[in-house]
Amino acid sequence: MMGKGFLRAVLGMFALSLVLAGCGPKESGNDKSSSKSKSGKDYDLLVWEDIEKSEGIKDAIEQFEKENNVKIKVVEKPYAQQLENLRLDGPAGTGPDVFTMPGDQIGTAVTEGLVKELNVGKDIQSIYTDVAMQSQIVNGKVYGLPKAVETTILFYNKDLISEDELPSTLEEWYELSKKMTDGKKYGLLALWDQIYYAQSVMSAYGSYIFGKDENGNYNPEDIGLNNEGAVKGAEFIKKFYQDGLFPKGMIGEQAINVLDSLFSEGKAAAVISGPWNLEPYKAAGINYGVAKLPEVTPGKNMSSFLGVKSYNVSAYSKNPELAEKLVIFLANAENSKKRYEITKEVPAVKALAEDPAITQNEAAQAVAQQSQFSELTPNIPEMNEVWTPIDSALQTIVTGKADAKKALDQAVQTIKNQIKANHGKK
Repeated sequence: MMGKGFLRAVLGMFALSLVLAGCGPKESGNDKSSSKSKSGKDYDLLVWEDIEKSEGIKDAIEQFEKENNVKIKVVEKPYAQQLENLRLDGPAGTGPDVFTMPGDQIGTAVTEGLVKELNVGKDIQSIYTDVAMQSQIVNGKVYGLPKAVETTILFYNKDLISEDELPSTLEEWYELSKKMTDGKKYGLLALWDQIYYAQSVMSAYGSYIFGKDENGNYNPEDIGLNNEGAVKGAEFIKKFYQDGLFPKGMIGEQAINVLDSLFSEGKAAAVISGPWNLEPYKAAGINYGVAKLPEVTPGKNMSSFLGVKSYNVSAYSKNPELAEKLVIFLANAENSKKRYEITKEVPAVKALAEDPAITQNEAAQAVAQQSQFSELTPNIPEMNEVWTPIDSALQTIVTGKADAKKALDQAVQTIKNQIKANHGKK
């Protein structure tokens, strides 16, 4: 077990999220005045913020405008889709100067030339926890600053199971689920037909996505999703499906809706989800508690992916220096705390580790504990080739349509072929 000092240290880094989840036309010249003089627009910077999160930076934006005598326009867009939108809007001159995206998209953004390198020194980088800052670094260069972090946790219905009754291992959850499941109510539910969630189990047996070289860089030629541990983990997951402990409709795209509905209706004792569901489950009237994920086997806790949201500067920005200044300002300790107080998305700022608003929060405690067993989602472009093949394989495995070893072998071969085709040397 890690000491209390460690937990306090990670509290500022890994906390919760209550919800879920312009550059002008191309012109030459070195004029460093506002983008109004370059594009004729009535603002100097366009910021794409996440859905229902702009209120969290409203005061900071107004302060920045006043101190720098500039005008900033903020538009809300789903953060997971902003990079995709930038591919079209950037070249068209309608994209943002500052935007936000998941940390695992950084590698792709850099490769495609969509994001600008930031000139931030160690003094700025050091205010963030190492692992969160690492998500923004590619080949030793910084391309963003972290604004929020999250990881999966266990939600449990206190009206169906008390904290003292929570099983400590997945095997115990399996046995309890067999007793509780009657077609109307269920025990533990999880989206294990998706690698984002399934890897939490499979990694305990030795599965991994990409290995690393001697320098700690991901090696896309070393894929561990079909090794002995991956097969064993997939077979364990399959038991929950084949024994009827998960509803039959909880497969594929509709699975997340089924899981959320059952928990929101008080028909599931526990679910594995993320901080984005804290507010929706509360709004549904569920008397829930949160905790770290259980152990797979005694002494071997479930892992989880650490998600990092960041502020980044578009490579198409006509005001890159001002945009970088804004990113640094929005992500500093003072504005990060203000943003947390409104959005409840806590960034990886070390100074927040001892803040009572975080340390006394049950969900923050759960995320902090789970963060000990979390890892960054690989941020190299080759990761884009992993999701669909491995999810398809898992779905055929849990529905009994394919042997685990055969399905995983086929998925890994597909991943390798796609990596070779899309990321091989030309």
